[in-house]
Amino acid sequence: MNTDITHYAGRYLSLLERDGWEFTSRSNANGVVVLVAVTDQGEIVLVEQFRIPVGKNVIELPAGLVGDHEDSDESVLKAAQRELEEETGYAAAQLELLMECPSSAGMSDEIVSFVLARGLRRVGPGGGDDSEDIQVHTIPLDRVDRWLREQRAAGKPMDPKIYAALYWLSDRS
Repeated sequence: MNTDITHYAGRYLSLLERDGWEFTSRSNANGVVVLVAVTDQGEIVLVEQFRIPVGKNVIELPAGLVGDHEDSDESVLKAAQRELEEETGYAAAQLELLMECPSSAGMSDEIVSFVLARGLRRVGPGGGDDSEDIQVHTIPLDRVDRWLREQRAAGKPMDPKIYAALYWLSDRS
């Protein structure tokens, strides 16, 4: 049986080693949920927020941690609904698990759950919790490629998971 060696244990991340391979692990959550949220008007919901590690605003899909609040046994779909409302101000009538996969298999043991959110209705302001300052973008799917190119040309980094989401959406139409 292989045992992990802990080189560092922080509040949110740990640096571990297994069989000579160093990797990170979240110590404050059970996983990550990423939302592919689409309005009834055919718009994808994206968020923009400042990310300290890269020192810039980044365009992303709404996302958050699973089990990082009082409910450590929180389900992926419950976390998806919570994070969608918290970050974007939308609630979803339908949530569907699309895929679970590693976020960066060579660097972390983190598993990301992609969830399709449909039947959206505005229920609040969004913008994130007290530690976040999130701007919400609703972009028509028939114009999203151009909008993303414009954002990249303006120097804004894009989370590549957006492109996976667009692929899944195009595959469903």
